[in-house]
Amino acid sequence: MSLADIVPPGVVTGDDLLKLLEHAREVGYAIPAVNCTSSSTCNAVLEAAKKNNSPIMIQVSNGGGQFYAGKAIKDPNASAAGSVALAMHVRCMAKYYGVPVVLHSDHCAKKLLPWFDGMLKADEEFFAKHGEPLFSSHMLDLSEEPDEENIAICVEYFKKMAKMKIWLEMEIGITGGEEDGVNNEDVDPEKLYTTPEQVYAVYEALSKIGDMFSIAAAFGNVHGVYKPGNVKLSPEKLGNHQAYTKEKISSPLEKPIFLVMHGGSGSTDEEIQLAVSNGVIKMNIDTDTQWAYWDGLRKFEAANHDFMQG
Repeated sequence: MSLADIVPPGVVTGDDLLKLLEHAREVGYAIPAVNCTSSSTCNAVLEAAKKNNSPIMIQVSNGGGQFYAGKAIKDPNASAAGSVALAMHVRCMAKYYGVPVVLHSDHCAKKLLPWFDGMLKADEEFFAKHGEPLFSSHMLDLSEEPDEENIAICVEYFKKMAKMKIWLEMEIGITGGEEDGVNNEDVDPEKLYTTPEQVYAVYEALSKIGDMFSIAAAFGNVHGVYKPGNVKLSPEKLGNHQAYTKEKISSPLEKPIFLVMHGGSGSTDEEIQLAVSNGVIKMNIDTDTQWAYWDGLRKFEAANHDFMQG
């Protein structure tokens, strides 16, 4: 069965998104989730997905939304407006690339909840007109907060999102490094490894509302690219989370949890494959693609410098 038999090309939401992620879990692959900041970066990602006949996730961060809107705009709603504008661009273009596209918003810390609310408002307005949300999914990253507060806030938002069948990604445990103004470079190393008990607490709370959610559990991963040996990834720990929850709920599935890998840039093939084998269905990529985009521009300018100066 081909991917086209499972979900249609273009932006996928709701039941189609669930089918896509179930297929990823069953077959054993993770969908690349690439941070975009402009129409040109969105198009580059869509083109790569088309060339590889691969489903793709295009995600926008708070900073990415601000960049899309324009750094000169100081209005506090600019990030939400920019994120919505990026989503509308992808909505217009995705179907022409012939692959399934997931529209996602990246890390939303507690201080950024007004941005999240702005996107949800756009989802509600789009849903009223089209019967589906603007975005396919959103991420709440409240990992800096106590677990109880993290889960409680996620529950309240998931109740709103479930009405429109919007997927929720949440994070428990801390991903190291720095991204979009959230700096975890000096965090206690022990906090970089989520426990099975933490993951199950999330599963227990959210599964009472619906099944369209995924968990970004930390296993030593960090944002950015670091020198070899500086990052101690333990993707095998993800298997412990699956086994613990499977036993708790007596699930017939070997991997009952949809898991997400953050800090994918710079990871080895072996680390990625082990993470996927333990139920990772989405892998975030940012630093590597930023470098590839910049390096392509740099090489083009170097090769055509004299012509461009003429």
